[in-house]
Amino acid sequence: MTAPIIRLFADAAEVSRAAADEFVRRAAEAVAARGRFSVALSGGSTPQRLYQLLAEPGLRAQVDWNRVDLFWGDERCVPPTSNDSNYHTAQEAMLSRLPIPPARVHRIEAERSDRETAARDYQAVLARAFGVDANGAPPVFDLILLGMGPDGHTASLFPDTTALDETTRWVVVNHVPKFAADRITLTFPVLNAAREVLFLVAGADKAEPLVEVLEGPPDSRRLPSQRVRPTTGLLIWFVDRQASARLTLAPTEGMQT
Repeated sequence: MTAPIIRLFADAAEVSRAAADEFVRRAAEAVAARGRFSVALSGGSTPQRLYQLLAEPGLRAQVDWNRVDLFWGDERCVPPTSNDSNYHTAQEAMLSRLPIPPARVHRIEAERSDRETAARDYQAVLARAFGVDANGAPPVFDLILLGMGPDGHTASLFPDTTALDETTRWVVVNHVPKFAADRITLTFPVLNAAREVLFLVAGADKAEPLVEVLEGPPDSRRLPSQRVRPTTGLLIWFVDRQASARLTLAPTEGMQT
């Protein structure tokens, strides 16, 4: 495992802009090397601005969307038209404005009543898309976008929930007691197999968990984001001034303006 790369930015808008540039750069590299670019998208407000930027003409034209496969890191158990749906967020901000073939957009059907089957079926979707055995080693994403909640969760891997213990399945249903709700989420085996994991973290409410995750003692049942450590890939944190307020680690790259 390589050490995390930490880049500091002035505000959430700059985090989103830098993430959009990273997306475009990684897409070009992946298409050149392997003929396609595979990405797992995140929910949240910061990625929403990223998606809007990617759909703007300047950046949109720099990506070969016919060779991009989009997936999701997690999903709420709501219809895809719901404002609470991570898919809906991306659809409104980006997908409706991109020339991407529908067959390359792989959403989690978390609205289905049989959630366990929906999770198993999404694992099968991943296996087919990556051309791997659904019962074997996890697929290798080119890029996984993640956020971090004020409680230290990422994707729908919340503190002290059962999904934290999963070591073989790639996609599971995770019950989240604090919301009295189920989520469908990718698991650590998939996250840690990626070529690059990019955390986007902004806001003062993230300052305490961020310093604990990056500088505190191991406590990944309370702070699940600590357990995201790609085996051979890159782990990159894009954080804004407010979120980084308590960090003492020297950033890999200084404050961007």
